[in-house]
Amino acid sequence: MATHGSERRAGRRVPVQAPVKVRKSDGTETTGLTRDLSSNGIFLYSETGMEAGSKLELVVMLPPDLGIGPGGWTLCQASVVRVEKTDGKGVGIAASLDRIELLPQIG
Repeated sequence: MATHGSERRAGRRVPVQAPVKVRKSDGTETTGLTRDLSSNGIFLYSETGMEAGSKLELVVMLPPDLGIGPGGWTLCQASVVRVEKTDGKGVGIAASLDRIELLPQIG
């Protein structure tokens, strides 16, 4: 697959709308909704603003077709790359996934 010079993503983005729980480095928690995911990044919408460079802990349901395992509830360590203002959806947050850990299934 050819990549464009301005394209910085290493993984294929999969459009996924899934709820995500976000814990900021100061311990505060909020919720969000993903727009898309890749094996090394995430874009989500949140009502709470964040700053580029911030560290986040995310709990999100990853789909199996993402290419990083069987999918399921996942704990991710992430770094905010950029923050965008959106129309009516809160704040858009692009983050790189630094660490991904599949959580055990309950039930």
